[in-house]
Amino acid sequence: MKAKHIIILALITSLLGGAVSIFGYKYLIGEKYIYSVQNRPPAVLSNYTADTTSVVVPEGLNFIHAADAARPAVVHIKTSYEPKSQGQSRVYPGGPMDQMLKEFFGDGFSMPEGNYQNGGAREASGSGVIISADGYIITNNHVVENADNIEVVLNDKRSFTGKLIGTDPSTDLALVKIEEKDLPTVIYGNSDNVKIGEWVLAVGNPFNLTSTVTAGIVSAKARNINILKSKDNLAIESFIQTDAVVNPGNSGGALVNLRGELIGINTAIASPTGSYAGYSFAVPVALVKKVIKDLAEYGTVQRALLGVSIMEINSTLAKEKGLKGVTGVYVASVNQSSAADKAGLKEGDVITHVNQIPVNSSASLQENVARFRPGDKIRVKYVRDGKEQEVDAILMNTKGNTALVKKEDITASTKSVGASLIDLSKEEMKKLRIDGGAKVTKLLPGKFKEAGIKEGFIITSIDKQKVKNAEDLMHYLDSNKSEGTLIGGIYPNGQKAYYAVAW
Repeated sequence: MKAKHIIILALITSLLGGAVSIFGYKYLIGEKYIYSVQNRPPAVLSNYTADTTSVVVPEGLNFIHAADAARPAVVHIKTSYEPKSQGQSRVYPGGPMDQMLKEFFGDGFSMPEGNYQNGGAREASGSGVIISADGYIITNNHVVENADNIEVVLNDKRSFTGKLIGTDPSTDLALVKIEEKDLPTVIYGNSDNVKIGEWVLAVGNPFNLTSTVTAGIVSAKARNINILKSKDNLAIESFIQTDAVVNPGNSGGALVNLRGELIGINTAIASPTGSYAGYSFAVPVALVKKVIKDLAEYGTVQRALLGVSIMEINSTLAKEKGLKGVTGVYVASVNQSSAADKAGLKEGDVITHVNQIPVNSSASLQENVARFRPGDKIRVKYVRDGKEQEVDAILMNTKGNTALVKKEDITASTKSVGASLIDLSKEEMKKLRIDGGAKVTKLLPGKFKEAGIKEGFIITSIDKQKVKNAEDLMHYLDSNKSEGTLIGGIYPNGQKAYYAVAW
């Protein structure tokens, strides 16, 4: 065959091959792929082919329904903090909301809404979500913590005075009540069913821009960012992480799915500046429902404990302990006479499920246990010596029993000062380098709040007399006959403070 014939044949073969390739791509990838996109569920965003003119957006994929469903039930919460007299000044003059955010974002952060004018009241703002037609509203603890006045502004611009029903610093949630009827509400969703990559909306009041809606996707679940670590040793962090734009003022607002169902309460952002930088975090609604129900029924949260110390499993731990996989959480120790101990769990077990819900991190285990009250029974699935087993565990409270506690159960001594007190844990004493104290876990109207004491304050002395524990403090208060008392102590962040309490 002559050379020119060979060249012509090769050229024809190449052209035919290219035509077949183009036809095959269009048929096998292009048109067939577009067909599959058209038949996807409505809430899934389509990808695109090389032919951008053929992109198909599934019918119904928009955020209008979710925004319309959520906005009427999201409120603007405005708080104010009156300055105290000499000797009773607040430890955090910027207000508790600023303090919490500064601890997370650094000292360079400040709330745009907050302002002191000529020594006047400090004002701040956040968001809330109406959960009942008769005026119960969910928000963040750091939005309303120690506020002297709470104003709730509805989406229709009506304004009400809010009453604080209860707070839970360990989850950064709070319950506020306004006196009104027939209010719009959100519908609870199921945060367990939320999928990574799912579209979500954040609704709130960033920078006082009321009823703002932003969109993003779920980036991760059961995320622990240690923002509540200094607030309470029993803090629960199992956040839904999203890339929906959230800024100061969004705290306490709604995170909803495309059906307009509440799946979380927006709480924090990860940012070096204090403004949105890519990620935001919300408390999952499964935990929110339990905490809010406790606050409404008891005035305080019924915290249930399994009684284990756990470690997250990685390849190093799996190799060291001879584990076959990296799923679940490793039981490092079991507290004596705890729920886990009585159920038969042992050191070395790997917990994989709680009530059929998979747990693969400390955060997810804590969240799933925290949904229950002392006395509740949960089903724990675990692996021991390579074999999967299940057992029932009856959860206990922090005192090692199954009793429930009401806010009214405070003793006569603590009623007069308006505070709930507990003994300081060994871990807190070691961290703060002190050998005793009584921690203020809850504040009600009373002498302590009037003096400017905040929740979390650890009382170490009264009139220069050492306080070893809560019982020691209560004994001194019962026997004290003076007209005034000097209380000294320290906050979990290490800042010392003194307060003058007048009787």
